[in-house]
Amino acid sequence: MQILLSLSIAIFAGLMLSRLAKIVKLPAVTAYLVAGILVGPYLLGRIGLPGFGFISMEDIKSYKILSDVALGFIAFSIGNEFRLSQLKKIGKQATVVGIFQAVMATLMVDGALIGLHFLIPDKLPLPSAIILGAVASATAPAATLMVVRQYKAKGPITDILLPVVALDDAVGLVLFAISFGVAKAILMGEIDMISVIVEPILEVVLSLALGYIMGVLFTFFERFFHSRSKRLAMSVTFVLLTVALSMVTFNIGGIKIAFSSLLVCMMLGTVFCNMCDFSEELMDRIDRWTAPLFVLFFVISGAELELATFKDSVVVLIGLVYILVRSLGKYVGAFLSAKSVKCDKNIVKYLGITLLPQAGVALGMALKAEELGPEGLIVANITLFSVLIYELVGPFLTKTVLMKAGEIKPEGKTSAREIAKKEN
Repeated sequence: MQILLSLSIAIFAGLMLSRLAKIVKLPAVTAYLVAGILVGPYLLGRIGLPGFGFISMEDIKSYKILSDVALGFIAFSIGNEFRLSQLKKIGKQATVVGIFQAVMATLMVDGALIGLHFLIPDKLPLPSAIILGAVASATAPAATLMVVRQYKAKGPITDILLPVVALDDAVGLVLFAISFGVAKAILMGEIDMISVIVEPILEVVLSLALGYIMGVLFTFFERFFHSRSKRLAMSVTFVLLTVALSMVTFNIGGIKIAFSSLLVCMMLGTVFCNMCDFSEELMDRIDRWTAPLFVLFFVISGAELELATFKDSVVVLIGLVYILVRSLGKYVGAFLSAKSVKCDKNIVKYLGITLLPQAGVALGMALKAEELGPEGLIVANITLFSVLIYELVGPFLTKTVLMKAGEIKPEGKTSAREIAKKEN
């Protein structure tokens, strides 16, 4: 009862706040995150009644399986943007921009925080500064995708945005693994080339390979069914199965073998949309099925935001530097790379702003960084602070620039209820 009550209150709060958000012209995803804060351990959960909100961070973590599944479907949806017909037009541009802006953000944040380390070495250790640079490369695909879907955005920026975000995460994983290895070497006094170079490359390659295999199998079995409901059920089955398989980790000869669920599910979606002739229709049905799941995912994400980080003035200071420099790095990187490959003028001008949201992947990196002890805890706290700011402001900025670029049309006043009345 307590679990069902918590989940129903979370979805209800998210939906009701989304109505208020519409009045003040904010994206629904921002409302869901704020709803999470309201039902989280700092407000409603503080009452301490089981089932009425999330009473603790441990309580929130017990719902991690829902977040993993939601991220799987989000990555699967982004993978469906990699259609060969479209990639022939923007493939080179997306690749250059995706890699360059991620590396630029990492270099600029590294430079700024390493400089800050020499000013306050006792508050910001060198390993923490190096890891935060890599964390800066990650962009949150979930928030970006939700804004694009909510407003049915279409145009040059939208076409290149999702492929860039997908590639951004692959680049981010490699950059983080290298930075993590270097930070570990500084602390321990020795460099492990396997963890610095071999393991991150293997993770990306094996993730793409697993996603490809699952995509081929998915397409093969999907063709045995003709009813829409059974095809939808098979689609859900394969996304769940792919998320489960991507959680497997093991060691071979001292080398850790792991997978990125985001990359695996992205590849699953990419293979499926290019091999299956009815993928677009099926994706539309999956989008409707996953709508409540996505609401719940963002509410839980909002509840996870650690407001206690505001209590430490040093974390706030370092966090502000991190946010400002990362934002500049993303914008400058996207601007220069988009201009170099002759992208549309709106892409050059606005794309960098749409790459600011940061959440799941960055939090995953921060969790991994905690293995380093106190230095990793600093990374986690600053990442939590920046995610709080980015997730509340990022979706609004994405919506704003897409409107300025003319890719979001002004919303009409006609509701689904009014349309139904006219049809009857």
